[in-house]
Amino acid sequence: MAAIEIITKQDLLEFKNDLIRDLKEALNPSQQAVKQWVKSNEVRKLLSISPGTLQNLRINGTLSFTKVGGMMYYKLEDIQKVLEGGKQ
Repeated sequence: MAAIEIITKQDLLEFKNDLIRDLKEALNPSQQAVKQWVKSNEVRKLLSISPGTLQNLRINGTLSFTKVGGMMYYKLEDIQKVLEGGKQ
């Protein structure tokens, strides 16, 4: 014979509070993961460079990128290295 579990009002109240807390954490933008990849226009703004300079950084290997479809994406950690003056 299976054991019968009784759910009390207190159990439901605790479940509700846990659920609300978890939803708030999930929806809070300050708690979300930090963006790791940025697009070309964001890189140009961060580095204050022109599209041609960004292209040169790609060509000479100073800044690595990943191309998905027609868009190029750059890792924020690689951009930070460029800002610090060091090559990857």
